[in-house]
Amino acid sequence: MYPSLAVAAALVNAPNNPRVAYVGSPDGMEGDLVRRESTLPFYAVDAAAVRGRGPRALVTNVLRLCRGVTQAIALIRRERPVAIFGTGGYVCVPLFVAAWLLRVPRAIYLPDVVPGLAVRVLARISTVVVTTIVDAAPYLHLAAHTLAEYQPGRRRLVVAGYPVRAALSTTNRITARALFGIADESPVLLVYGGSRGARSINVAVRDALAALLPQMHIIHVCGREGDESILRAAALHCSAADASRYHLYPYLAADGPLTMSAAFAAADVTICRSGASVLGELPIAGLPAILVPYPYVHQDENADYLVRHGAAIKIADALVARDLAGAILTLVGDHATLARMRTQMCALAQPEAAQTIASLLQTIARGA
Repeated sequence: MYPSLAVAAALVNAPNNPRVAYVGSPDGMEGDLVRRESTLPFYAVDAAAVRGRGPRALVTNVLRLCRGVTQAIALIRRERPVAIFGTGGYVCVPLFVAAWLLRVPRAIYLPDVVPGLAVRVLARISTVVVTTIVDAAPYLHLAAHTLAEYQPGRRRLVVAGYPVRAALSTTNRITARALFGIADESPVLLVYGGSRGARSINVAVRDALAALLPQMHIIHVCGREGDESILRAAALHCSAADASRYHLYPYLAADGPLTMSAAFAAADVTICRSGASVLGELPIAGLPAILVPYPYVHQDENADYLVRHGAAIKIADALVARDLAGAILTLVGDHATLARMRTQMCALAQPEAAQTIASLLQTIARGA
């Protein structure tokens, strides 16, 4: 949802000041986050997955999707949008079907390299497809274009980058480190795995705390799935001085005193999964990474892009318990390699992504 909010912010600040609204599912977490982190009106539309479900669940979810299409048609007729932007969640299916039926221009966004089923299907009924990087184009069987090359007519693909929060590029490093209580110049390692965390990474870091903390501070955003207690218990076995260098949080909200933007600014290197956000957030922050792709979805391709450009290292999930501590200590101790990776990561940044997509949406809204 954060790419959507970044694009929405760019649209709200556009010269013609268009009205922007967010559409999500009624039982998802989007509604709460949108209300907390933006001033956008939020509208709920029923949606559900249909893939990998049993016969009874499949029938229930298909009926729910049909209800969602009906709701989306009513919403579009009431709000009369001039364009719709979707990032591939379940709610995009009824919304885009309704928009297609009512002939409202629509842009589907693929943040990852490899599209999921929803994006592959919705790309076929979209006015334009938007991707983060050009590597995604072959998976959609479309030729890649820039915004300047975009022309109306046939379904086209525009490479725009990954829209990120403005705070990622404006947060000051010194201020950020002070917020986390980091007063010295020791290296800072950021560990995170999304709102739910990443169990294999959390366990590997727990087992390596005694080796890592004498060398660095660790900002560890462990998720809300119960790992906080085992990590705090592990820190108690370290010396008091080392334990004071371990900054553990289950989650950092964008509207709290400590934010992920501040964590990115404070860090020298990160360990994380390789979901779509790494293609945008890490380059903007200039943050070298050790990536541990989640093995059950297409995250390897995202990681491989950053590795190929010399900005990251990849460790397989099955090997993270064995290899992570050594990789961290080697990288943190190799200042030349870390500086080179930071330069390479910065070179991949596309800071105008949100503005590019906002401009594209206004273009398709005009029918151009």
